[in-house]
Amino acid sequence: MIEEKKRQAELELPRHCTFSPEDWRILAGYWYPVAAADEIKDQPVAVKLLDMKLVCYRSGDKVVIARDLCFHRGAPLSKGWVENGEIVCPYHGFRYSCEGKCTAVPAHPSAKISPKLKLIVYPAVERYGLIWTCLGGAPEQIPSFPAWEDPDYINILIPSFDIAGSSGRQMEGFLDVSHFAYVHTATFGDRNNTEVPQYKVWREGETELVAEYWSTVSNYGKGQDNPAPEGFQWLREFRVFAPFAASLTVYFPDEGRLKILNCASPVSARYTRLFCPISRNFDKSAPVEDTIKFNLQVFQEDAEMVESQTPEDLPLDLQAEAHIPADRTSIAYRQLLSSLGLGQNYTS
Repeated sequence: MIEEKKRQAELELPRHCTFSPEDWRILAGYWYPVAAADEIKDQPVAVKLLDMKLVCYRSGDKVVIARDLCFHRGAPLSKGWVENGEIVCPYHGFRYSCEGKCTAVPAHPSAKISPKLKLIVYPAVERYGLIWTCLGGAPEQIPSFPAWEDPDYINILIPSFDIAGSSGRQMEGFLDVSHFAYVHTATFGDRNNTEVPQYKVWREGETELVAEYWSTVSNYGKGQDNPAPEGFQWLREFRVFAPFAASLTVYFPDEGRLKILNCASPVSARYTRLFCPISRNFDKSAPVEDTIKFNLQVFQEDAEMVESQTPEDLPLDLQAEAHIPADRTSIAYRQLLSSLGLGQNYTS
């Protein structure tokens, strides 16, 4: 009975929830990144996931993620501090261990502490330079990105990027192959190369998609040397991890590989924090700052579209918008989200 009450409390909808209750509970069962690992030190940081206000900090060598709430008088713990591994409430000085247990009530130092004074703590995993969590208590299920551990690759974590749009729309834009020539003309797109050849998409398991797209659209940025031979066929291999993560492998000349992990973390139904670890096995001495600048520019180009799309939410009803053959991946992605049980307009 106690464990069931605890589980229900953990799945209680946040105040001012922007998702339907049914969709929120489905999405809460998946893992998402909430912060870059190097941003989380021994002082609390406020983050938000699925409208839930969270506090994140390190207690020794352990990362702690908890509801950003002291149950005494509702003060945000993110405005407090960490002392001797314990987080201290800024309002009345209550202290909590990394397991969430209240260890001190300064106003009554000798009194027995009520068991109600216990934080709701969520699992925390550090991977790919990011801190991940799950609000619904599901077993760890973090997207696969093996290049991050491969010594033949260099790793770059692009700064998190906020988008005033839905995670589903951002994801679909990441998977879209027909917008390069129009949205990304300042970075790598070519208005004279707009045709999208036929490509394959298939499902793997219950929550993954794979798409292989061959074209002559170069992945070298504007102004960069382009050593690719004339007519080089670029392979872009997408792998989708439902609901809001996908990896992209770009096959460069001479066995070069660029691997990108796109993680759209749903702050709310219509606000997304994008996290993007990148690994590559070439140009290892190139300035990291150039890679960061280029990718932030690509993000900004995409964000301008995502933030202005109507409807703001990704329609899962395939009759709601028109489609063309180039949309094969986005159609499969919408079907994948539907199979999770999300509503046809899941964030409305």
